[in-house]
Amino acid sequence: MYGKGRIIPALIIFLGLMTSPIWLQLGNASKTPKPEKPKDYTECVEPTQYMRETHMLLLNQWRDDILREDADMERNDPKRVGHTANGTAYVRSLQNGCMNCHTSKKKFCDECHEYAAVKPYCWDCHIQPKEAM
Repeated sequence: MYGKGRIIPALIIFLGLMTSPIWLQLGNASKTPKPEKPKDYTECVEPTQYMRETHMLLLNQWRDDILREDADMERNDPKRVGHTANGTAYVRSLQNGCMNCHTSKKKFCDECHEYAAVKPYCWDCHIQPKEAM
């Protein structure tokens, strides 16, 4: 075989180059996001851990129930109203529900979405809230 003495060093160099980003950032984890919590509210629609992990599924479920199943806003359709574990009623809506408590999109939503490198499509349909200066 020709050049068999160069295969092992070439593999070592290749693996070193391919894994260099891991070795260069070892121990330099980015700071975990600390989203701003609502000041006037103590209870969310679901427990905190559930909301962290599956809020996108909850919002999709609300969308499907309300828009695709034709909930009626005028008649206070039960599909538009949800209840927390303690029985508190809330509006199942991103803008009229979630954004009533979490008033700053930048300090709440964007904090985690930027950390996770996620671009949600919520604001493709919804009007983006104006941030207070």
